[in-house]
Amino acid sequence: MSSPENSTAGTAGNGAQDITVVHLMRHGEVENPEGILYGRLPGYHLSELGRKMAERVAEHLSSRDVTHVCASPLERAQETATPIAKAHGLDLATDARLIEAENVFQGKTFGVGDGALQRPENWKHLVNPFRPSWGEPYVDQVVRMMGALDAAKERARGHEAVLVSHQLPIWIVRSYVERRRLWHDPRKRQCTLASLTSFTYQGDRIVSVGYSEPAIDLVPAHLRAGARPQKGKGTAQGKAFGA
Repeated sequence: MSSPENSTAGTAGNGAQDITVVHLMRHGEVENPEGILYGRLPGYHLSELGRKMAERVAEHLSSRDVTHVCASPLERAQETATPIAKAHGLDLATDARLIEAENVFQGKTFGVGDGALQRPENWKHLVNPFRPSWGEPYVDQVVRMMGALDAAKERARGHEAVLVSHQLPIWIVRSYVERRRLWHDPRKRQCTLASLTSFTYQGDRIVSVGYSEPAIDLVPAHLRAGARPQKGKGTAQGKAFGA
C-alpha cells in the first residue's frame, strides 16, 4: 500500500493516462460533551480541538495540487473542509453522497457501560451485523461513496481532490476497494479523526490506496485507531456506529 505523500498527481509521460489523487478525509473532533450518537443530526459542530485538526490538515495539503474540495452537508464536515478550500482559493462544494451512514440509534447514547446492549427494545436492531440491521446497508454506502469518488476524480482529473466525510462510509468504501469483507470489528477501523485515505487513479482505475494522519498528535489517545473504547470518554461518538 502506498503512502499519499508518495502519490503525485499529473499527467504521466510517454502517453500514459492521467494520474489523479482523491483524498477522503474524516472530519475533526466534534463538540459532544453528552456523548450522543449524533449521526445525521444537524447542529453538531467542531470543537476547538477539531478546528485545530482542520487547520493542521489544510497546512499539510497546502503544497499539494488540489483543484477540488467537497464535503458532506453536515456541519462538522463543512467546517473541516473550509480551511482546505480557503488555502487553495477554491469554493467549497457539497455532495450529499458523502454524508454519515444512517443509524437507528441516532440521537441516543450508545457507548461502553451504558447498558444499551442489555435493553430488549434494542435487540431487534442488533440481529444482523453483516448488513447491518441497525442502519444503512454497507452495500448502499459503497454505491454512493464510489459515486462521490468518481465525480471528484472527474472534477480534478490530472490533479488532486479532497472530500470530507465520516468514519464508517470512508472505511467501508476503502474495504470494498481493497477487496475486504464489509462487515468488520469497528475497533479496528483505520480511520482516525482528520485522517486522509487517499485513492490514486491512473485514468479511471484505482491503482493504490494510501493512508496518513497529519494531525495524529492532536487526536486524544482513546480516539485513535485501535484504541479500546472507554467508559465516560464520549464513546457514542461512533466507534461502533460511525462518526
